[in-house]
Amino acid sequence: MRPAARRPLKRKVNPLHAKGITEVDWKDVALLRTFISDRGKIRARRVTGLTPQQQRRVAVAIRNAREMALLPYPRAGRS
Repeated sequence: MRPAARRPLKRKVNPLHAKGITEVDWKDVALLRTFISDRGKIRARRVTGLTPQQQRRVAVAIRNAREMALLPYPRAGRS
């Protein structure tokens, strides 16, 4: 049996570059919600397509917005 042919990986489009955003603000809840899963977790960099520096800034902004009760904290798992 022959192994399946691998498709070339398509580069993710950086959402901040696409929108022309240079600074991430914790008050911009609409933007930050795009980087949060439906369960309230911060999405991984490989999913969002951000650079490492941008991912850190987004994560800090999300944490600040959570402290100010603008965004939800992750839901606890059910057992």
